[in-house]
Amino acid sequence: MIRLRLLLELDYDVGQPGGDFIFNIHAAHTARQVVLQELLTLNQDVPHRIDTDPATGNRYLRLGARPGPLRLAYSATVDLLHHKAWPASIAEMPVAQLPTSVLGYIYPSRYCQSDRLTSLATREFGQLWQGHSRVQVIRDWVLQRTAFTPNTSNATTSALDTLVDGVGVCRDFAHLMIALCRAVNIPARFATGIDYGADPALGPTDFHAYVEAYLDGRWTIFDPSGTAIPMGFVRFGTGRDAADVAFATIFGPVQSSAPRIQIEALPGDDGQLEMPWHCPEALSTDP
Repeated sequence: MIRLRLLLELDYDVGQPGGDFIFNIHAAHTARQVVLQELLTLNQDVPHRIDTDPATGNRYLRLGARPGPLRLAYSATVDLLHHKAWPASIAEMPVAQLPTSVLGYIYPSRYCQSDRLTSLATREFGQLWQGHSRVQVIRDWVLQRTAFTPNTSNATTSALDTLVDGVGVCRDFAHLMIALCRAVNIPARFATGIDYGADPALGPTDFHAYVEAYLDGRWTIFDPSGTAIPMGFVRFGTGRDAADVAFATIFGPVQSSAPRIQIEALPGDDGQLEMPWHCPEALSTDP
């Protein structure tokens, strides 16, 4: 079991007549990600609420802010009790056997145009053994052909753009991997959160995007950007692509500053400190 404590602070300057916000920054409650405690503070005394999407479990903080500074701080302590399995034992599932709730993750979406990549994906991955190893090959293919380069993409950059340009950030790596997986009928979804163990050379701790592929009845974690330690991912939300799980969706005249994020490992109830590490097993925080 890994215990992580995170703290994030977000600052905005809200213009007249005010702004509306939808945040997806609360740690998700899953069978293997247990939120022990959390605290939300706002500098403005405004009504707000947290809604949970019944289909995805994503938690959305919704509020309307008055003109002026808006500061939001969220902290949480989370236990990660990963399901682990040896990759060689994990197979893919035929489309006919997929749960109805998973079917949406084999179709093209706004940033993951899998229908445009079918020929490429079939040529590169169509003849491989259909299991975890094929998804790992797709992950490695994306990592080898894409350079992690900050400030090279924007909110409209899609999987096709990343394939052509060969550069991007974690969001772009995830979109390309998801599109390639779906192109060979592997359900894949976009996951967001905070990661422990990212390379400090990449800059301050930031939000992270990664991939979960549906294999053998379970959503399994992959990190196509290769910038962090999957065992240290704290999940916020999942969706078809970044359009579904933006950290902040803002309506109105608002200027924002860079987020400030901290994350640290803590000893568990037994006093033992387990650090995230690059383990050889496949990981999941679903049942």
